[in-house]
Amino acid sequence: MSDYDISTLDLSGDRYEVQQSLVRNKYSVTDDSGTVVLRGKQKMFKMKEEFPFVDGDGKDAFSVKAGGILDVAGNYAIVDSGTGEEVVVLDEDWSLFAENWTIRDPNTGESLATIESKSAVMEVLRDFVGLANLIPNKYEIKDQQGGHVGSIDGQFGLRDTYTVTIDDASDVPREAVIAAACVIDALENN
Repeated sequence: MSDYDISTLDLSGDRYEVQQSLVRNKYSVTDDSGTVVLRGKQKMFKMKEEFPFVDGDGKDAFSVKAGGILDVAGNYAIVDSGTGEEVVVLDEDWSLFAENWTIRDPNTGESLATIESKSAVMEVLRDFVGLANLIPNKYEIKDQQGGHVGSIDGQFGLRDTYTVTIDDASDVPREAVIAAACVIDALENN
């Protein structure tokens, strides 16, 4: 078990589907066999953003909690429900033309991975032309050296659906990437 694993989960697959419900920021994550491995939802009417996740059996897995009340360039801690410890921190790297995020160590601040928007042109269309929910998000996941390790690819549909593929994640925490796909969708589309 690495320092960045969540004690209550074993996500060892290479491909996951993240699907948002039609009504609110509520997510279901399935593995390649179609088994639900995670469920999460954004808590409503909270001063700080919070997204609790449960495993496929409904047991508390982890929570994603905002670092502050007003997050222009937000940071969100992923807290292991089994240990109560921060596993990683997800930071938004605020930019006018791109949606980029960094997954970092909560103690040292060291970057573990980045999640970078694949198209600046599409981000401009989404954000400034009002097509935010019509154009699916697409991101590339990179390790701390900038090497490709996977992708988060949005699909057209009535509800937001993403395929999270991790090609080589020897040092990239899968739980953090999957939680990030849910949190990024909720934050960027609202």
